Amino acid sequence: MNILSRTTNDLNNGSVDRGLLLGIVTLALFGDLMIYSATKVALIHAGYDPEYYLKRQTLWVCIGLAVMWIVSQIDHRRFEILATPAYISSIAALIGVIFFGSSALGAQRWFNLGFFQVQPSEFMVLALILTASAYSARRPQGLVQRDVIRILFMAGLPMAIIVLQPDLGTAIIISVTIGIVVVIAGVPPRFMALLGVVGVAGAISAVAVGFLQKYQLSRLTAFLNQNSSDPALASAIYHVDNAKNAIGAGGIKGMGLFNGLQTTLGYVPEQRTDFIFTAVGEQLGLIGSLAFLALLATVAYRIFVISKDAKEQFGRLLCVGVFVFFSFSCFQNIGMTMGVMPVTGIPLPLVSYGGTAALVFSAAIGMVLSVSRRRGN
Repeated sequence: MNILSRTTNDLNNGSVDRGLLLGIVTLALFGDLMIYSATKVALIHAGYDPEYYLKRQTLWVCIGLAVMWIVSQIDHRRFEILATPAYISSIAALIGVIFFGSSALGAQRWFNLGFFQVQPSEFMVLALILTASAYSARRPQGLVQRDVIRILFMAGLPMAIIVLQPDLGTAIIISVTIGIVVVIAGVPPRFMALLGVVGVAGAISAVAVGFLQKYQLSRLTAFLNQNSSDPALASAIYHVDNAKNAIGAGGIKGMGLFNGLQTTLGYVPEQRTDFIFTAVGEQLGLIGSLAFLALLATVAYRIFVISKDAKEQFGRLLCVGVFVFFSFSCFQNIGMTMGVMPVTGIPLPLVSYGGTAALVFSAAIGMVLSVSRRRGN
């Protein structure tokens, strides 16, 4: 009873980080605008509702923000109890999508529920952040070798399934996120080499045993040889070149909303999802792009500050995981549109079109906001 009373008082005396909350809402609204501007003209020319994607994404953003607020009101220490059930259910969903999932663009990674599609691999990232944080928090003296091996196995199993879907981008996100969580949790220096060796061995094995599809290999090869004249790489290089041209065409001030040849004529593939940043660059130019990057940096910084000020290890590691998840997703997504990262299909958090991604990032931010409520109490 006393514990419950103290928990209630902690929550009542705290408030969520307003800077992070405002940044997330602004980011979500900006994403809606960019999706609308990137799809309106093409939909009109095709004879469809010009607000089709806008309406759907707005619905998901509203649901996501509601989920974020609900999660933020729950004591984050309760999430530790959910770690194992979340992990098991996510593994089951990943296995289920192999047999009952729907295919699109050469990949089978979604459950088609009629009105929308659910991608279990994105929920797996959040489940692993919870699991790795909860496991590591129970070892306040740091992780020993067997702990590192267990966490690597916990992450490696779903990663293998995800790569087979294939979904290389999410597998990379998992490896980077969990790797940094483990390091922050306290890995002995002599085990740092083990993490590196496992990572390199996993990448080599994925290529050697045929885990990667032909188009994934061509994307990686094209990234390493962007000036190649090899016909096999022409398509991958062409798409990245168009993305870079779109960003460059924006100049300093941009072409203006709903303008720009690359955007209105559909030269950039998957512009509402993977390449949404090209719409920002072409329409808003350098000034708008820098303002947008400043918004992303502000959100990441607020998550970092909350992790630094967290009262206990679980909350700290949870925020670190979300910080890496958010930050690396931004870096990977924007980087691939500019040719500094390989194309892997990572969404730009709360900006790219997609219901599952909106829900996952919103829930993740909700947990960070929950941690922020107990700082200083």
